[in-house]
Parts: sequence; C-alpha cells; structure tokens
Amino acid sequence: MTTWDSFQAFATTPVAAPPPPGAPPRSLEERLAYHSRFVTVRTLMILGRHQTVTARPSLIVTGPAGAGKTTALLQVGRACHLAHTRRHGTAAAAGQAPVAYVLVPPAASAKTLANEFARYLGIPVTAGMSQAQITGAVCHTYTAAGVQLVMIDEIHRLNPRTTTGTQSADLIKDLTERIGATFVYAGIDVTTTPLFTGVRGAQLAGRASLIDCTAFPARLGDEEPFRNLITAMESALDLRHHRPGTLPRLAPYLHERTGGRIGSLARLIRQAAITALIDGTERITKTTLDAIRLDHLAEQHYRPHTQPRSRSTSTS
Repeated sequence: MTTWDSFQAFATTPVAAPPPPGAPPRSLEERLAYHSRFVTVRTLMILGRHQTVTARPSLIVTGPAGAGKTTALLQVGRACHLAHTRRHGTAAAAGQAPVAYVLVPPAASAKTLANEFARYLGIPVTAGMSQAQITGAVCHTYTAAGVQLVMIDEIHRLNPRTTTGTQSADLIKDLTERIGATFVYAGIDVTTTPLFTGVRGAQLAGRASLIDCTAFPARLGDEEPFRNLITAMESALDLRHHRPGTLPRLAPYLHERTGGRIGSLARLIRQAAITALIDGTERITKTTLDAIRLDHLAEQHYRPHTQPRSRSTSTS
C-alpha cells in the first residue's frame, strides 16, 4: 500500500461480497479466494458508532494490536479515493492522487521518513539531496497531485524524546502546515507513548481528534454490539451448509476467544471458513473454531473453561 500504484489498485478493486440471491453457485476456488480476502464491515464506522468526534484538522486512530486500526485506516482511504472519483469523474481524476498512505519505518529519522513520503508518489530522490530538499519536493508534488488525505500508519514508532524522533515529529508538523490535506494517524496505544508528551505532544494532541479502538464491548447498555458485528460477518459467508445464527449464538465464546478485538475475530472466522471449504463440511461450528490457532495476544487472553473433575468414591 505504500506506493500510489498499489494503493490505487486496492481502492479500485471491488470489495469482496457474498453472491446475491439466485446467483449461480461459485466454484470452490472462487469461494476460497473470496474468504481469503474476506472484507467484513466498514470497521471505522462501527468503532466510531458510539463515539462523538468533533471536526478537527486531523484524526488519531489508536488501540491495542489486532484491534483493526490499519483496516479502518485503509477503508477510510478507499472511501476518500472513490468519493473523489465519483465527484470528478474517472477522466478528470486521472493524474491525481487524492490519498497518500505512509508507513513510519522503525527508528525513523526525519530524512528516512521524508523519503517514504517521496517514494509513495515516485518522487526521484538522490543520495546528495538534503532533508529540506526532499521535503520541498514532497510538498510541491503532493500539492500538485491534489492529495486530500494523508494517512500515517505505525505512528507509535516515533519517540519525541530522542533526537531522531524529535526531528521526525517536527517533519510531520511541517508537512501538515505545507500540504493542504487532512492527516489521519494510526498507532498502537498512542496515548500511552511519548508521542503525547512534552510541547510537541501537546501540539499533536491539541490538533487531533481521537478514536480509541479498544476491545469491542460484549454489551453496551441494552445493545450487544459484538453480537451484531458477528451477525454481519456471518451474513457475508459463502458456505453451502452453514446454519445462520450459529455464530451469533457463540458470541460469548467468540468474545472471550478474541478478547473483543476485531482483527482477531475477522482472522478467526476467515480461517474457519477456509477450513470448512477445504474439509468439505461447508459449515462453521465451535469445533472448527476451537481447532484454529490465533495471534499470540488472543491465545494469551483466552483460557478455556474446564469442567471440574468429579470425585470418585472408592471403597476398600
């Protein structure tokens, strides 16, 4: 996703969807491919449904690993790209790049980060160019290309307490002032990192709204958002013998199994669907789900309940 060509291909690829009623059955290969790229929900919309977000120049998506932050970020980028194309038409939008997606490299210096911005749009950079020259080329090209949304992922990798982290944070501040675009950041537990501390952290926190992708709650008042999410995911399955309602009935188990993390839940159901296709059962059961290994965080969280051993009475 970190080049314009690859992001454009992602944004314009039709979203995976189950076949409409009455459509001819899809082959095993087609259904395996479908579940492999299983797109479940507009993640950010679900995460933000019960949050009030005021209009600000930028947005920070934060939360634990596996919460669906990158998925949310990319879906926002896709929506922005498609809206731009609908508004201006395919021909008029040619040669423009409304969305940029940049991944912060580990221990990134300001120059390394500037190079990532340049690489996204294929801006030529030579070894002899200074950071200021690269930044100038980035700002000029991004403005000329009509970039409206800049998404910066893995923002937690920046540490303003270090020299390189300070310079990188200053670079991002400079870019936000010189590029007329909305900036959206995503990172792991950003509010607990040094990114929000000190003068620079206060500047970032003061300019950005926060969407916290914490674990999805099993209950929220009278609502059951996690069960509703599972129902939406189940309706997107393309399995011939799966019984509707099976997964929502397993909502307590699925919440415990995944810790309420959307990323872990999507991975679990996607893998279970692929398993059901390969073994020919064409349905997902608790037995299917139990046999699947999840990410380390989910496996650490989940502790299956065991039945206490019955005490046998022995006679001598």
